[in-house]
Amino acid sequence: MRIQDLYELYRQSAGVCTDTRKIRPGVLFFALKGDRFDANAFAADALAAGAAFAIIDDPARATEARMSLVPDVLTTLQDLARYHRQQLRIPVIGLTGSNGKTTSKELVNAVLAKKFKTFATVGNLNNHIGVPLTILSIDSSVELAIVEMGANHLGEIASLSSIAQPTHGFITNIGKAHIGTFGGFENIIRGKSELYQHLLTTNGVVFINSQNPILANMAKRFRNPIFYPAKGDYYHCELVSADPTVVVRTEEGATVATHLVGAYNFENIATALCVGKFFGVAASDAQQAIAAYVPSNMRSQVVVKGTNTVILDAYNANPSSMEAALRNLALMKAENKLAIIGDMYELEEETAAEHERVGRLLAELRLPAWVCGAHMQHAAKINPAVMYFPDKLKLAAHVQANPVGHTTVLIKASRGMGLETILEYL
Repeated sequence: MRIQDLYELYRQSAGVCTDTRKIRPGVLFFALKGDRFDANAFAADALAAGAAFAIIDDPARATEARMSLVPDVLTTLQDLARYHRQQLRIPVIGLTGSNGKTTSKELVNAVLAKKFKTFATVGNLNNHIGVPLTILSIDSSVELAIVEMGANHLGEIASLSSIAQPTHGFITNIGKAHIGTFGGFENIIRGKSELYQHLLTTNGVVFINSQNPILANMAKRFRNPIFYPAKGDYYHCELVSADPTVVVRTEEGATVATHLVGAYNFENIATALCVGKFFGVAASDAQQAIAAYVPSNMRSQVVVKGTNTVILDAYNANPSSMEAALRNLALMKAENKLAIIGDMYELEEETAAEHERVGRLLAELRLPAWVCGAHMQHAAKINPAVMYFPDKLKLAAHVQANPVGHTTVLIKASRGMGLETILEYL
């Protein structure tokens, strides 16, 4: 089937689905394969559940007329998304970075939605499957889209950019996320900058944090980069305080209190205000959007548990975000503080060294800490003052047996640790 013919089916369908548990009447079902599953086996079930058509790549499963056999389902999904993107005549803001992608995406969307009918990446559907699904969810009513792109190896952002074809874009920051799979920090810089390379070759618009040395250096490639947030930049704002939540002063002189915890979120807020100004959102509307945004999904959430204030930042962690979170906790004025932190994943040969850095940082900041997980033993060896627990069950038992009160607590670890479950014992 030609991509143009498949696109006609898509236009007549109720959308695209890759999960038989989420079939809606009239959707196109794409039978993707993974390391542990082959959805070709469920194509017939998808049709029986109401799918209008099934795209498969296993000839043995092509048992009825409403199944289309293609060389590779994933490639076809990506090609369909790319073709759909080419039919859209709207600005698309692409974003990537090591930390803060989802928060920045949500803030930018909140600001731009004050003026436009927007569509933004849902959740963290930001990979080789999620980006095509995001693009294919954009209908003709959308005036502007915000597409988050994640990566853990070189070439991935370039590939995702070829699908999303952003007209505008920004990088939140460049840190040590996925340093193991990227093969070193220099490769992380190269990988993230693939978004800028796409915008350079397509004459797109880049928003650049002038206070980030790595990003500011990349700006030299562009003729007219849009800088923020320093004085003299296209957009200027200042951090007033962050204890526990961030307060900013805008270039209009307004003081805006937010629900976001941590000074590190100032950059995400500044990005959203800058992008809003560029697209003509009224300053008062942008400020209102920033003030109203409430973080969720365990990303720098502030949760009150009894007499404790908990900074729940357990959605994910890497060396850069862990350091930022710990330094933020150290700067807070709370009388009692406690860091409950767990393993950071995908560091490969850097695993021991990066966890040792956490141990040294905890000692430098003089933060009481309970550390958990096989990798965190390296932090405990460097810093004997921390309490070490080899697994989450032993940590939970300790928290239950030793309740804390009147304490500001940080909970942070990589997603695989599921450290948010400790919250119920505080």
